[in-house]
Amino acid sequence: MEIGAVIERVQRVAAVRRDGVADRVTIESALRASAQLKAWLAAGDAELTGRLAAQVSFPEKAIADCTRSSLNDAAKAKERSDTLDKVPAFAGALDAADVTPAHIDAITRGGKPLTDRQRNDYYDRVAALVDIATSASVEEFRRRLAFEARATERDDGMARLERQRRNTALRVWTDNEGMWRFDGRFDPVTGVRLDARLEAAVQALFAEATPDTCPTDPILKQRHLRALALGRLLSGDGAGRPGRPEYIVVVDGTQSDGAGGPVVDWGIPVEIPTRILAELVTDGDAYAVVVRNGVVIHAAGQLDLGRSTRLANRAQRRALRGLYSTCSIPGCSVHYNRCKLHHIIWWRNGGRTDLANLLPICAHHHTRVHDAGWNLTLGPNRELTIRFPDGTIRNTGPPNRQAA
Repeated sequence: MEIGAVIERVQRVAAVRRDGVADRVTIESALRASAQLKAWLAAGDAELTGRLAAQVSFPEKAIADCTRSSLNDAAKAKERSDTLDKVPAFAGALDAADVTPAHIDAITRGGKPLTDRQRNDYYDRVAALVDIATSASVEEFRRRLAFEARATERDDGMARLERQRRNTALRVWTDNEGMWRFDGRFDPVTGVRLDARLEAAVQALFAEATPDTCPTDPILKQRHLRALALGRLLSGDGAGRPGRPEYIVVVDGTQSDGAGGPVVDWGIPVEIPTRILAELVTDGDAYAVVVRNGVVIHAAGQLDLGRSTRLANRAQRRALRGLYSTCSIPGCSVHYNRCKLHHIIWWRNGGRTDLANLLPICAHHHTRVHDAGWNLTLGPNRELTIRFPDGTIRNTGPPNRQAA
């Protein structure tokens, strides 16, 4: 951005901050201006970081000192600068606020698992994606980057898995507050198994009641319960057997796999070679859910319970897990397993415990629906419409577990 455009955006943000009665459109305009300023500043930070790094032997320390940040933050700043050196077209896009700093960080993360040769190929591919990045969200761009990264690998993924297994490590330390901390890196096969065991332990330990130490914020609550479950599993203190982990394999008839068949999604957020996937179910159970256009076509078990019970059964939870990976409210990242199944037509109003009347919602948004006047309706393909008390309406398309 030219300096005049920068000054105009600073003035716009400052004016709205002083205006205590600014309307929604004005506030949103100021937020967009603020985001553009952050992108421009991030481009400046990256350029200055690169110039400083060329003049000092320990650039991370110099960066941390002058920005009053941690060495970890300084290292990330240098990584962003190094990435922009590799794809200079994105440096210009960031300076013009056409992309965000998060787009650049996604490029960095996408190249980390690759070998040097593969990474060079990856950066060449990414350099041609500027126009795509300017119109894509960070999540959409991250999925495209994952595709480009996979395209640089010339084997079936086994070589990469072996590299990941060699890079498995666990760092343990005590922080300044006396809290025991650890940071682990695990190959995807081990990681998926650990995550499944941990989630099963959370369900076994806290399905009926949560401890008094739980935060009320749904994200912090989820992290707290997982930490407690991990502690119980490691210490063997009353955790017992957490049960067999479950894997929901979604067969999506809406999308083609390019070979005339449907897309099959194991619901695993990491890349695992196809021949290894079968190993995962040796210590767990796999359930197939067939979906099309946001609707469950087939799933095992009884999916419609009518008025016989208010509580959803396991079959219904598995079926909906095939459609949703998180809370169904747009923008909410609370994991599906930490959500309640809400009756669209409330139970007390005659609603049925049938699959078509159930929707996963986190505790926070469940309260908003029941106490703040949010009105939810579902279309024929589970398109969600939210009507707010102020008259505004939010619509979504059919659910997509991969998009979530």
